[in-house]
Amino acid sequence: MSNTAERPIDLSRAPLLSHLIELRKRLLLCLLVFTVAFIGCYTIAEPIYHFLMQPLVDVLGEDSGRRMIYTGLHEAFMTYLKLAFFAALFITLPLILIQVWRFIAPGLYQHEKQAVSILFAMTPLLFIVGAALAYYVVFPMAWGFFIGFETAASDGHLAVQLEARVSEYLGLVIQLILAFGLSFELPVILMLLAHTGALTAANLVTGRRYAIVGIFAVAAVITPPDLISQIALGTPLVLLYEASIWLIRWQEYRRAQHANSIVQTQNQLTESSPQ
Repeated sequence: MSNTAERPIDLSRAPLLSHLIELRKRLLLCLLVFTVAFIGCYTIAEPIYHFLMQPLVDVLGEDSGRRMIYTGLHEAFMTYLKLAFFAALFITLPLILIQVWRFIAPGLYQHEKQAVSILFAMTPLLFIVGAALAYYVVFPMAWGFFIGFETAASDGHLAVQLEARVSEYLGLVIQLILAFGLSFELPVILMLLAHTGALTAANLVTGRRYAIVGIFAVAAVITPPDLISQIALGTPLVLLYEASIWLIRWQEYRRAQHANSIVQTQNQLTESSPQ
């Protein structure tokens, strides 16, 4: 009798257990791919570092005879580990998003799948665009600005010359790439909030002036203390904010169309049903 009474409880727990098992499988797959990518990236950590160092080399000149230094015995090793971790995470980000999408997609309606799929597709694309802006535009200008503080030796004065540490340079590069990449996810965040009903396009229009001030304040905090980096980050974010308004308006229009189609279908069913 007790076994029969317990059976419904076990059946009710089965869907939750199956979802947890599926989630575990997807997390293990992401972890496995990340581990393989981490090992692969560590084997080529030095070429990756040279790629990240290229904007500084271009500013200084290839024949400048400059060098990068490290002041601790373990500093270069830990720097390459950090670089391998960062590169592996960058490589596996699309896979992680795909696994998250496949996990949550079965529980969404068709119109929700379309909206969320757009957000998942935009996430890695916007991050890459932000990282590329930092590497190809901000790095050359910012490094040129900082190198401008060097002074040559003169009578009674020593030369002031850059002796960059490998860990500090990598830390600054990762900080800027993450700052630009994550900041460019602004449309995704705003569209997700709009999809949940937390805000509307009208709210964004009303708060535009405060948003612009907040964007440049955040840009001043997360970028190095130079005006070039702050403007280079703040200006695209303002444009992305404006683009988000139009995307959310389109999202609201599609949602209203879907709601109207449901109402029309219900009315047609009501009219055609026998009295």
